[in-house]
Amino acid sequence: MSDGPGPGRASAAAGASARQPMLSLALVSMVEEVGAHSGAVYLLRPDEPVLEMAVMAGMPRAFAAPWERVGLNAPIPVADAVRRRQLVWVGGEEEMALRYPRISVVLPYPFALAAMPVATGHAVYGAVFVTWPGAHPPELSDHERDHLTAACDRLALRLERAAEENRPVGREADVLASPVSGVADTLGSIEAARMVSRLPYGLVSLDLHGRIGFVNAAAAELLGRPAGELLGTLPWVSVPWLNDPMYEDRYRAALISQQVTSFVALRPPGEWLSFRLYPSTTGLSLRVSLARPVAEMTRGAAQSDSNPSRLVTISQVLSLASALTEAVGVQDVVQLVWEEVAPAVGSQALAVLGSQAGRLHVLGHRGYPAPHVVERFDGLPLTERTPGTQALSTGVPAFFESRGQLERLYPNRRETPDGFTAWAYLPLIASGRPVGTCVLAYAEPHAFPADERAVLTSLGGLIAQALERALLYDAKHRLAHGLQQVLLPHSLVPLPGVETAARYLPATHGMEIGGDFYDVVPTGPLAAAVIGDVQGHNVTAAGLMGQIRTGVRAYTTVGQAPHEVMSSANRLLIDLGAELFASCLYLRLDPARGRAVMARAGHPPPLLRRPDGRVRVLDLAGGPLLGIDASAVYPTTEVSLTPGSALVLYTDGLVESPGIDIEDALVDLCGLLSEIGDQPLESLADDILRHSAAARERLDDVAVLLLRARGDR
Repeated sequence: MSDGPGPGRASAAAGASARQPMLSLALVSMVEEVGAHSGAVYLLRPDEPVLEMAVMAGMPRAFAAPWERVGLNAPIPVADAVRRRQLVWVGGEEEMALRYPRISVVLPYPFALAAMPVATGHAVYGAVFVTWPGAHPPELSDHERDHLTAACDRLALRLERAAEENRPVGREADVLASPVSGVADTLGSIEAARMVSRLPYGLVSLDLHGRIGFVNAAAAELLGRPAGELLGTLPWVSVPWLNDPMYEDRYRAALISQQVTSFVALRPPGEWLSFRLYPSTTGLSLRVSLARPVAEMTRGAAQSDSNPSRLVTISQVLSLASALTEAVGVQDVVQLVWEEVAPAVGSQALAVLGSQAGRLHVLGHRGYPAPHVVERFDGLPLTERTPGTQALSTGVPAFFESRGQLERLYPNRRETPDGFTAWAYLPLIASGRPVGTCVLAYAEPHAFPADERAVLTSLGGLIAQALERALLYDAKHRLAHGLQQVLLPHSLVPLPGVETAARYLPATHGMEIGGDFYDVVPTGPLAAAVIGDVQGHNVTAAGLMGQIRTGVRAYTTVGQAPHEVMSSANRLLIDLGAELFASCLYLRLDPARGRAVMARAGHPPPLLRRPDGRVRVLDLAGGPLLGIDASAVYPTTEVSLTPGSALVLYTDGLVESPGIDIEDALVDLCGLLSEIGDQPLESLADDILRHSAAARERLDDVAVLLLRARGDR
């Protein structure tokens, strides 16, 4: 975490040790007042919209490693609390999984959490979260809410005064355990040790980091190691047959949920031991005893004793894997790598490279002060010898710990970004082939030990899978967007005596093109309008949509009546043999006589707004969907269209949304039209889309066509 002046950044180490730990004291007081067992204070950086963890209490910081640095737009409780400027409450494991799945993936344990902004009336200084064991009631009590709110308000005032006095406030030492009072004199330490040594089962004391602080003789014998070799170590590091992430997870579960947890482990060659963990806010007591044999458990590969950051790595990998499943396009992948990977590995900049037609292409980059430093490599031939092209072509990662090391291997220095002195080039390999390269840049010389190289290479595999999906999505999206633009009218031709406006929104869920269409056709003093929706979301549906639209224009031009146009379109769709159906609404407009004649084929009914603001849903006679029955009849309905009257034609994507009744959606839309329907049609079309919940969700394509009779006919 960067240190520097101002709220949200720490000063030099000497100054930090001299000042009063304001944040630690406030946090510990807050946790004790509401009976929580852990918490953290975040400070808002003054130079960017990022929250940085300044102090944590009650838990090792490693547990919150993926969220030490959080963007204000991140789907994280502390960020939500700052954005909303209110308390955010998550009442348990199920609610966490529903609202914050990324946290639930990394910490799938029962606990409750409250996050609050630290802010005054005119400035935001940061945020706080506190957690309770899983046994906490599902609702936050008034007492807890009042205490937390008041404590955050007090902290905000202190930070405000510190800012006014130009006193730096930044990162402080974490508070891992509260002192135990009232117990020290109950039993002398020597007698306590004698008592514990007489027990027939093993007892081990772990601190909040999981390190062994005490072990009795029975536990040392069961674990198969002298007590002196166990003290100060992590059990899953010092005892080889406990070196399995599953056992470490049980320790984490106990500490976070503050509930008793247990597991059994096989002590070679064939003896099973039972382990039971009793947590508190100061550490854990571990009871070890013999257990009856159980089914053999699968064991992961052994980890090196010299890898104390393994727990952090597991958390970060889980968080990244969860986040990457949400990435849709290439830029989503680039942003997630920047937010999730770069801070975790200490990188200050990144670039994601791809290839096309034998040349290097920069797919995205973050953190470079001068963008041209990266963009100058766009279009570089893959035959040119640079670290980026080599990693992309060969699939072999490259690590450069200093600028000198890079320049010795690549003396042309073209690949050296200004201001950075170490790099990791990670080939992104998916489906057995390189799809790109992820470049991580470091501002200072950076050593890449073997375990870190292994982790970075593994992360490259996760990124590659997301990038492959994103490249495919972007390609299909460009194709679909281009096809849709060709099939729909670029602009509406002017109609005699009628104002028009239209909008089309493609669905954002999935990559397929839709079948919604609309069109207007002038025919001398008259005019025609049509809107429809072909079943399906694929190229076939889009092709049929284009053919129906072209057919309707042709039938209109030759002078067919509305019911004849609909019948002709029905036979066309059946003759094409596509086995898809379509809804359609066709109107013949006669502005001079103030009327409209309509024919409907299973399409949602239009809305009519009168000049006085009254709005009604037109109950039109109609026939079945197009493409079902070749002999279907489509009756027509004539509607008065006086000057100033407006018709709203739409597809079902505007009003159909999960959990909302379509009748309620129509009533809501009618109310909106009654209130604002007299504004210019272009503005009205935008407001209709903004107001529609279904249009915001975009689960389906949305098409809207507005028609208003002018008074100048």
